[in-house]
Amino acid sequence: MMNNRRWYDSNEHTERALALLKDMDENKRRALAKDLTTFVKQVKEMKEEDENTEISLGLDRVIGLYKLSNSRRWYDKVSILSYAMKTMSTLPKEDFYNIMEGLHSTLAK
Repeated sequence: MMNNRRWYDSNEHTERALALLKDMDENKRRALAKDLTTFVKQVKEMKEEDENTEISLGLDRVIGLYKLSNSRRWYDKVSILSYAMKTMSTLPKEDFYNIMEGLHSTLAK
């Protein structure tokens, strides 16, 4: 069941991708998180080059980042995955959701 109070659960693909990541082999999860971080950084760089792109976290995402820094969630214990989530959370929502949809589609295969 989705919990729409959390920014990362407000999209079905995000919730499902995180569930698949949670059940993934530790080594595969770390490798995927590393690749995901590299990809997200590339997206961020492209967004930063585009002067028309507005980046706004919103209160719910700021609170989520605060909780992420307290290491309350399972993926906070995996430092590279936690870093990937923090990096993704700074992207515009549409980009974040697109990445999570792609991740879910890839992992669900």
